[in-house]
Amino acid sequence: MKFKPALLILVLTIITVLTGCEPLLVFDPKGPQAQRQANDIILSIGIMSVIVIVVFAILIYMLVKYRASNQSSDYEPPHIEGKNWVEAICVGIPVIIVAYLSIVSVQSNYIVEAKPIAYQDKEPIVIYASSSDWKWHFSYPEENIETVNYLYIPTDRPIEFKLYSYGPITSFWIPQLGGQKYAMSNMITTLHLAADEPGEMTGRNSSFSGKGFAENTFNVTAVSQKDFDNWVKDVKKTAEPLTEKKFENLLKPGHLGQMTFTGTHLGFSPAPGPYNSGSSDR
Repeated sequence: MKFKPALLILVLTIITVLTGCEPLLVFDPKGPQAQRQANDIILSIGIMSVIVIVVFAILIYMLVKYRASNQSSDYEPPHIEGKNWVEAICVGIPVIIVAYLSIVSVQSNYIVEAKPIAYQDKEPIVIYASSSDWKWHFSYPEENIETVNYLYIPTDRPIEFKLYSYGPITSFWIPQLGGQKYAMSNMITTLHLAADEPGEMTGRNSSFSGKGFAENTFNVTAVSQKDFDNWVKDVKKTAEPLTEKKFENLLKPGHLGQMTFTGTHLGFSPAPGPYNSGSSDR
């Protein structure tokens, strides 16, 4: 049995590699939208696991029960016609599974595209998230401040992101808060998210957009509403104003660290309109 050492090495290698993997962020949701999506993923994995286990169990049973045996040279297997109940099971069960997952997917799509149900009675904070090569610009029009490559958001309050791009199509994604949505030039897409608890998270562009794509990430800090208000006050006291010339320099291809400004670029470089893709309650 020469294959046993090779098999043991293969198993140990797989275990070693997997132990070095980071936990999947989509399974560590910090908001209602992400929680709904994580539940759908777990449901799908569960259904598929049951299917695989049942199929392999039937396969093993058939291999054992009907394994080859010595028969006489004149043996002829009996002629067996198909059975309706077998065909009904083989066709009916997949149809039922696909129909069920389709209904769940459609329901979830409507839920995650709208303002989080738990925060329907709260006014959302609007943030314009625009991308350029290879950075993210976050404009807070109500607070009159702007950040680059990082987000500060309040917990227990809906967030309405207005997404667009100053360059190629990008994909705005904060795995622990919800699914991705595309940011495109000359139009706005709307994404509704919310954070249930304080914490540090990571967001990124999940759509390839050139050689700087891998570092096209941003940090997300969720804090209480009180801490968020204090952060806004500190920014207005300490940050430099954002000028048109400064913003034009920021749009040039390249990577930048985190930056903070008073004022936003929306005054001299307004968001595209009037087109709007995505649900909005405003």
